[in-house]
Amino acid sequence: MKKFAMAAVAAAAMTAGVAQAYTVGTFTNGFVVPNVIHNGAADTTAVGLINQSGATRAIYWTFFDQNSAHITDGCFTMTDKDFQPFVWSAMSGAGLEGKRGYLVFAAGGVPAGPPVVAQTACGAAAELMPSGVAGQLVDIAANAFQVNVAAQDVAFVPVIDGDLTMAAATTDLTTMGAGSLTGVAGAATLAVGPGVRATPNFSMRYFIDGVVNSGNDTRIVVWSTGDQRGTHTVNAYDDAQNRKSVNFKLDFAELDWFDPETIAGLPAGHKDGFIEWSPGAAIPAGYPGAAGQDLFTLGGAVFTYSLISAPAFGAVQTVLGAHR
Repeated sequence: MKKFAMAAVAAAAMTAGVAQAYTVGTFTNGFVVPNVIHNGAADTTAVGLINQSGATRAIYWTFFDQNSAHITDGCFTMTDKDFQPFVWSAMSGAGLEGKRGYLVFAAGGVPAGPPVVAQTACGAAAELMPSGVAGQLVDIAANAFQVNVAAQDVAFVPVIDGDLTMAAATTDLTTMGAGSLTGVAGAATLAVGPGVRATPNFSMRYFIDGVVNSGNDTRIVVWSTGDQRGTHTVNAYDDAQNRKSVNFKLDFAELDWFDPETIAGLPAGHKDGFIEWSPGAAIPAGYPGAAGQDLFTLGGAVFTYSLISAPAFGAVQTVLGAHR
């Protein structure tokens, strides 16, 4: 129990100052749910939306796979002060059981502005509605959970707040593709330009016991608007400040979910600690892009969090990856 108490304190310490690190719990023109999956109604991601725009708004959603390929999309309207539940197992359609990906929700505007006018009904086409347009306010927010009935568990899924930024070529929210979303204000950002490289440094928590899929287990979620594939060299620390340089591989372009217990070379004593990662500092080994590219060619938003499961917890705990 002493070890459990230490782990809980460490987890709390790693999330201290989260409001400064990420933007969460605000009303904007859209948001991202970075890790979405269902295996039927008894194991599914559930999202709850609130509209505080002062009028009805059309909300467009798109589900992308882990490589940011468009899979399916839809639209619904929300009246002012409306709460809208969005249960992924009910909304996904057939054939997506066990398919991991992410959801983008965006408020729609009438195409071919200016002036940009908010849509109050779903249309055949829509452009992203900016926040703060006079008389056309867009204020939507959300939270999300992974509901697992068999495990009697409801795990918090972080929602990344907007505003959303779309590529100039994206003129229609109903036909979004891999390159459409280039930025999410609520995530950490990577500033790229001539002679400029501002690289966030993430501390991603783990709590394990050295036995894969048994006892204390952790899964680390990494989401970005760029291509993050490749083998990343990082420093892993335990709870006594012992450091070991190791590597972890991200197999998917924009959403990965990996088990730190499978990292080769991680010392047996590294059971409770964090992985220090600086994405964008160097092109990862095995990155599939052309020479001269980096892993954030498509954009600059990065977001990480850990899901920690331990018998002593009695439930899955969500710990944001702090960054600086």
